[in-house]
Amino acid sequence: MSDEPRTLPRRTPRSRPHRILVLALDGVSAMDLGVPVQVFGRESNAATDRTRTEAAPRSQPNPSGEAASAVPGARTTTVPAGSWPYEVEVCGITAGKVVGSDGLDYSVDRGLEALETADTVILPGATSAVADEPPASVIGALLSAFERGARIAAISTGTFVLARTGLLVGRRATTHWSTAKELARRFPSIKVDENVLFIDEGQLLTSAGAASAIDLCLHLIRSDHGVGLSNQVARRLVAAAYRSAGQAQYVPRSVPDPLGDDFADTREWALQHIGEKITLRDLAAHAGVSVRTFSRRFVEDTGYTPMQWVLRARVDVARELLENSDLGIEQIADQVGLGTGANLRMHFQRILSTSPNDYRHSFQG
Repeated sequence: MSDEPRTLPRRTPRSRPHRILVLALDGVSAMDLGVPVQVFGRESNAATDRTRTEAAPRSQPNPSGEAASAVPGARTTTVPAGSWPYEVEVCGITAGKVVGSDGLDYSVDRGLEALETADTVILPGATSAVADEPPASVIGALLSAFERGARIAAISTGTFVLARTGLLVGRRATTHWSTAKELARRFPSIKVDENVLFIDEGQLLTSAGAASAIDLCLHLIRSDHGVGLSNQVARRLVAAAYRSAGQAQYVPRSVPDPLGDDFADTREWALQHIGEKITLRDLAAHAGVSVRTFSRRFVEDTGYTPMQWVLRARVDVARELLENSDLGIEQIADQVGLGTGANLRMHFQRILSTSPNDYRHSFQG
C-alpha cells in the first residue's frame, strides 16, 4: 500500500490566482509562518514565474531533489510573467500586531475577515495553539471557510486549532511528534499518527513540524498544478522535490550516519538511467557499499526502499510526460522503464489511485 496521499489533481481553469491566507496567532512560529509565504509567494517565485516552462527539455521529476537529465519527448512552453497561480497573505485575528515566538513580532493589515475570500487557509504552529483555547471568532471563521469549500492546512501545533473546530473527528491527523500524544489525549476521536510527515484528508490537511511544512506546501502545488511546477519550486528552495508523506518524522540513530555524496551520485545515476533496468545490486555497486548497508541507509534518508524509490521516480517521470507531452501511453511506459502500458496503468492505480489517461485529462483539459 502506498504512503502517497491519494488525491487527484485539483487544477481547474481560474480567472484569478488561488488565494492562500496564513492565519498568525499569538506565539506563531517564525518558520511555520515563513514557509508557506516562501513557497506560495509571488515575489519569492518571481524567477520561477518569469522563466517557468511547462515541459522539458529540463530536469526529470525527482523524489530526492537531485537534478537529472532532460525528459525526452516533452514540448517546451514559456509561461508569461504574471501568471504565477497563487497569491498569499498573512492575517491575524485582528489587524495590527501579532506577538510571535522567540521574540519576533509581526504587523498584519487584516484580521479574520480576510478568510472570507480564501481558497486555502494555513494554520502555522503557535505556542497559543497548545496552551490556550482559540477565540470563538477563529473557530467560526474556519468553519465558515470550510463550508465554503476552502482547503484548510495545519502545520505542526496548528493542528490543535483545527482539532477544536470538530472537523477532524474520525479523521487521521498529525502534528509535531513532541505534541502528538497530547493531541491524542485531548481529542480521542481523532486518529493521531505521529509517524508521518503530513496527512491529506482531502479538504483538510495536517503536517508535522518545521521542515515538513515544505513537504506539505509542495504537495499542495503538486496536487493543484502537477509535478513540473512543484519540482521547480523545490529547486528554488533547495529542498527535496518529494518526500513520502508516510516517512517517519524522526528516525533515531545511536550515531549519526548521513548519506554521503556517493549516495547522491547514485540517485542521480538512477535518474539518468530511469528508462533502463535497474536492480538493487546495480545501485549498491554504484554507491560502493554492500546491498544491506545501502538498503538500510537509503530507507533512513528517503523513507523508501531503493526499489520503491526507483518505481516512484519512474512514475513521476511518467506524470510529467503525461502533463506536458503528446506521447502515447505505451511510449511513455517504455521511456520510463516500466515496459508496457499495462504496467504503467497498474502502478498509476496503486500509487495515485487513478489511470494515466484520467491523470492526463486533469492537466490537458
